[in-house]
Amino acid sequence: MKKNITSKFAQALVLGGAVVALAGCTARLANPDDPLESYNRAMFAFNEKVDEVAVQPVARAYDKVAPLPVRTGVGNFFGNVGDVWIGGNNLLQGKFTDGLGDLLRFALNSTVGIFGVFDVASELNLPKHDEDFGQTLGWWGVGEGAYFVAPFFGPRTIRDALVLPVDLYGDSVWGIGDVPTRNSLTALRFVHARAALLGIDKTLEEGTLDKYAYARDFYLQQRRYRVFDGNPPLEDPDLNGAGRQDGQRVKPDAQ
Repeated sequence: MKKNITSKFAQALVLGGAVVALAGCTARLANPDDPLESYNRAMFAFNEKVDEVAVQPVARAYDKVAPLPVRTGVGNFFGNVGDVWIGGNNLLQGKFTDGLGDLLRFALNSTVGIFGVFDVASELNLPKHDEDFGQTLGWWGVGEGAYFVAPFFGPRTIRDALVLPVDLYGDSVWGIGDVPTRNSLTALRFVHARAALLGIDKTLEEGTLDKYAYARDFYLQQRRYRVFDGNPPLEDPDLNGAGRQDGQRVKPDAQ
């Protein structure tokens, strides 16, 4: 009897040690980019539920009812009005050729392209860019901060979340004075953007065990790629424990 008790006690000690070791490994493997993970996972789940109940059904209906030429025209229209803010941010980053090109895109598509419904500028080999104020700050060396999931707006970094009001202020649709028109266009743009992502849902559900972690890592990777125009800083595995440089730009002689 005493031997059985001793054996069970030993087993309990081994099991307890394994749990402690596992907890230690988990702590070491925690992503330094995501110190707010508990909050972020809860907000991610909230956004997912809102999307499932209120957004996806509308996006699916839009995708089913609107023919491809209409969806293409809608996408071109919103892409065109966005070129003004994109161009402004390129100019703020000192990329004057890109900035002037963005403004020329807007001028051409708004006139020859009939209010941007047709993307004439791309046919003339004027490239489409993707810039916002968060990227502008990142370009000038402002660190991104922690990963952050914003209510309704989804993945962000602290830097990008803080300047979200600036991006909204510079957005041509949000700046429309007539409230019904602004709200209608905002809703249409949101539904159109969500409809474009419908095919990804099933892939994410079937292709990953942790949808949250996949979405976080993909967002951060793509965000850094855009901030540095496809040439992000070289990763240092000893820096911050995460192989990142918090928005530090690699000097030309180091590239």
